[in-house]
Amino acid sequence: MYQAAPAAVNATMNSLFDLSGRVALITGSSRGIGLAMARALAGAGARVVLNGRDAGALAQTATTLSSEGITAGVCAFDVTDEATLTDAIAGVERDIGPIDILINNSGINLRRPLEAVETDDWERIIGTNLTGAFKVGRTVARFMIPRRRGKIINVCSINSQIARQGITPYVTSKGGLMNLTRGMAIDWAKHNIQVNGLAPGYFSTDFTAPLAADASFNAWIETRVPMGRWGKVDELGGTAIFLASSASDFMTGQMLYIDGGLTASV
Repeated sequence: MYQAAPAAVNATMNSLFDLSGRVALITGSSRGIGLAMARALAGAGARVVLNGRDAGALAQTATTLSSEGITAGVCAFDVTDEATLTDAIAGVERDIGPIDILINNSGINLRRPLEAVETDDWERIIGTNLTGAFKVGRTVARFMIPRRRGKIINVCSINSQIARQGITPYVTSKGGLMNLTRGMAIDWAKHNIQVNGLAPGYFSTDFTAPLAADASFNAWIETRVPMGRWGKVDELGGTAIFLASSASDFMTGQMLYIDGGLTASV
């Protein structure tokens, strides 16, 4: 006969995923995946701080969250601008509180044959997706290290592991981000900072709208992804909470793929 776990056991398990009192900075969170993760972490009790380059868009997103009962801070900066992001992160630490959780989510893409990619475009994508995560991660870690605690989640991709035609700069940046995740994890493990990668597959967002508008690509998704569909951004929330919480305290340098089984299949 089934018997429910004692209330004390449930309380202990729930506390592992409780983010109450923790401050979470999420880059690229005015919409899409970043916004979905902000909602999830806020639902687990975190005080979320939204980031993006457009202060107006961030304010609008914060207003939307407020209507949902979520109070969010805003911190506008470009992840490629080291001086600005350094000052902005120091401002979060001073005015909102110590950053306990960082999600490096900012990213851009360019769909073009490799031979047609200009050097400036290559450097812009690498600079945002990879070097930007390094700059923000290093800056936040310098605050986390003296406190001897912290969680960093780098939003990688299935393209950290596999390539697709026409997006080589993006694939390169996300492959680099996977190994940056491992490097951060090893360098900062002694400071009790856990760094892991969250790797989405194909999710329905503004970012992927051009692909979703392509009937042939939609058909490919339905046949190539074992679950036969696009992911929904709120399906990333549980993994984000796990990686941000005490439940993952002995896990670092790992990649979690949320892709409907795509990378597990041939």
